[in-house]
Amino acid sequence: MNIVFQFGEWIGTAAFAVSGAMVAVDKKTDIFGVILLAVITALGGGTVRDMLLGQLPPRMFSNFQYVLLSTVCAVTVFLLARIFKEKFVEKEHAIEQINNVFDAIGLGVFAVSGAHIGMEAGYGDNVFLMTFLGMTTAVGGGMLRDMMIQEIPFVLKKRIYAVAAIAGALTFVFIARAGVSSAVAYGAGCAVTTTLRMLATVFRWNLPRAL
Repeated sequence: MNIVFQFGEWIGTAAFAVSGAMVAVDKKTDIFGVILLAVITALGGGTVRDMLLGQLPPRMFSNFQYVLLSTVCAVTVFLLARIFKEKFVEKEHAIEQINNVFDAIGLGVFAVSGAHIGMEAGYGDNVFLMTFLGMTTAVGGGMLRDMMIQEIPFVLKKRIYAVAAIAGALTFVFIARAGVSSAVAYGAGCAVTTTLRMLATVFRWNLPRAL
């Protein structure tokens, strides 16, 4: 399971870093802003999770490979946008769709990894805590990013987002607690969140609003 978990975290980190970098490019930040927002998007939720668990310093400060991966992804997006500037602007809608795919993958991976880390920390009997940790890991980085660019966090206003993360985390928790292979539980949880997120994007599912 450790290999599956490690591989999944690498995928999730890269996916969220690309997503954060693309948002930064769209907001016309400089290269430092692109890197910073990519790192925050990819690792911010995990940092909040680690602080809730009392794991200090958070993993991003003790395992630099995640920061390095996020930085490489951010610089790659920046260079592609700078070199192909006109095409980047012309194909903004297509780029937004690609960004949604990366975002959905990152959401699925981190919803499950957050719950898994809570289980490994000794809270396997606390379903609520594990689910909350999964949701926080999945949406926390994006919320921090959106606040940094002075926007209402996406999770609070549009599409099925946090709900998809909760569904994936719960799927992982219940399957793992049932004694099924952790790898199977991990894959199922990721699939549930990613699928819900993509369906919400395609069919424009939103939660009810008061106004």
